[in-house]
Amino acid sequence: MKKWILLMVLPALLSLSCSQDGGVSDLRFDPLPYAYDALEPYIDAETMELHYSRHHKAYFDNLVAALKGTPLARQPLEVLLAQASRLPDAVRNNGGGHYNHAFFWKVMSPDGGGVPEGKLGEKIEASFGSFDAFKEAFTKAALSRFGSGWVWLCVAKDGSLFITSTANQDNPLMDTVEKQGKPILALDVWEHAYYLSYQNKRGSYIDAFWHVVDWDAVAAFFEASL
Repeated sequence: MKKWILLMVLPALLSLSCSQDGGVSDLRFDPLPYAYDALEPYIDAETMELHYSRHHKAYFDNLVAALKGTPLARQPLEVLLAQASRLPDAVRNNGGGHYNHAFFWKVMSPDGGGVPEGKLGEKIEASFGSFDAFKEAFTKAALSRFGSGWVWLCVAKDGSLFITSTANQDNPLMDTVEKQGKPILALDVWEHAYYLSYQNKRGSYIDAFWHVVDWDAVAAFFEASL
């Protein structure tokens, strides 16, 4: 029995010891889960390529550089972001930028759109009155976010749903925001996310976004947050 337990925990111990050298072991720049043109006509291929390979990649590279050789590199990204108030600006801003974009890609799909079903659909209706009322509230939050930022659907600690927006690359995991929660849906409202196709028409971009939301992915994040 003791030998079996040792075999089970040894990989974890080795992983832990390898992370103590100051390397950034838990950060990855994952490939997009679809082609650049997969979300057309709603989000064009050029925007996707620039957004992913330039903007997101820059946040990732800058985060790795900011963490390298520091004790902060030993902590998972979500743990770091939860203590954003104590982080150097380079870690907070680039950590938020990397987390936000990596999450954003996961809640979109060329097979997206429609309405959420199952427990998530029921929860949205119970929380907002109807799916249309939720869309209206989320859209209003996205239109109201002044300048650059993000809009989120989150699960609070008590299991309730709420909509919030954050400035720049902040997110609801951070202890610097008005209300913390676990994100299950995100929308990037920085102009670089939509300007090539929609110029200053943020409302048209938001309308297009609903056609690519992957409600199965959102439901999975919802279930995992409970």
